[in-house]
Amino acid sequence: MLASEHAQVDDLRVIGLLAVALALSTLVGFEREFRAKNAGMRTHTLVGLGACAFMLVSKYGFGDLLGVQSVALDPSRVAAQIVSGIGFIGGGLIFVRRDAVRGLTTAATVWVTAAIGMACGGGLLWLALAITGTHFLVVLGYPWLLRGAMRTRHQLHEVRLTYLDGHGVLRRALATCTHSGWVVVDLEVEREQREIPAVEERVAAVSLRLRGRQSITQLVERLRGLDGVLHASTGIAEDAIF
Repeated sequence: MLASEHAQVDDLRVIGLLAVALALSTLVGFEREFRAKNAGMRTHTLVGLGACAFMLVSKYGFGDLLGVQSVALDPSRVAAQIVSGIGFIGGGLIFVRRDAVRGLTTAATVWVTAAIGMACGGGLLWLALAITGTHFLVVLGYPWLLRGAMRTRHQLHEVRLTYLDGHGVLRRALATCTHSGWVVVDLEVEREQREIPAVEERVAAVSLRLRGRQSITQLVERLRGLDGVLHASTGIAEDAIF
């Protein structure tokens, strides 16, 4: 590598910084690849390696122009363009399907990988290591923490009612759930013909999916006490934890 008298470059150090960027970016990319995300190991590795290379060019690539008259150098300009340019890749990873936005975390991870490469290119190896470690803490540790903290809040209970149809029983049952502090997420009604002693009545069966923090047992007891309710039982919905 050629260098001017104003900026002597240590080739081994430059290659070493690229190697560190390669290793750390690969670690981040492997986590994304393992979890089958939109951008995998190759994308993250190239982003980190490229960001590191741009930083090194920004620092050492213009040393031969330092003594030229009317030429002013600003090494931070290339680094600033990395930050804005990486948004092009991140934006391509985000897509909307119906009312759900996907790819935000992966796009943010690409952005962080660029920061890792920039830190390596700038010679801030401890910062690069800290960013990499923090990435794994956030991506792997935070979901576990949130699942533990929000388990009760996101738990869905399923209550199945069998009642006499045509007597306003379902309306009263829904009002009872609401007044008891439960949110009715979904319901599915099944009507069937059944003979009741001395009177032939239309019987309906409904499954209510509820979310709340109150006692589900107490709610079921209240529902059983409603006029027209023949049976009430409860359980936890199959996809209770999101």
